[in-house]
Amino acid sequence: MRPVPSLDVRLRRVYDEPSDADGARVLVDRVWPRGLRKDALRLDDWAKDVAPSTELRTWYGHDPARFGEFRQRYLGELAGAPQRAALGRLRALAVSGRALTLLTATKDLDHSQAAVLARLLSQPGEPGETGGEAACFAHLVCPECGAVTTEGHRPGCQQSRAPDGKAYG
Repeated sequence: MRPVPSLDVRLRRVYDEPSDADGARVLVDRVWPRGLRKDALRLDDWAKDVAPSTELRTWYGHDPARFGEFRQRYLGELAGAPQRAALGRLRALAVSGRALTLLTATKDLDHSQAAVLARLLSQPGEPGETGGEAACFAHLVCPECGAVTTEGHRPGCQQSRAPDGKAYG
């Protein structure tokens, strides 16, 4: 099995000055950031389909105390077909050999959807995955609890149980 290359996925605010070191620049917000002209961002893509739903974004309100629950719900949303396709396109950019910079208007980058996406995209994929819908990581998201299965299911999730009803490992 060949080694998995290290992926260079970065986070930046849209209000930061663009840099040549950013590589591919992708906006991952659902709505256009206030006060910015489209040409000022120097975007390679606007991945609206990977942004959290309006309902989830409103519920979260960028409250760090809700981030864990937000993350779980958001990962659940990323299991949809349009989201998987958009994740595949992001994954293709991430494995292209140049940096991938995820852009958001959110002030707190560590508690943003961009941080969740960066972590998801940085996980090793299947051998030979290079992009497109099959290359995304939706298969790692539990359809019941929304957790990334490599990190463990949420407490009480039935998917985390063996056929005999006992919890896995």
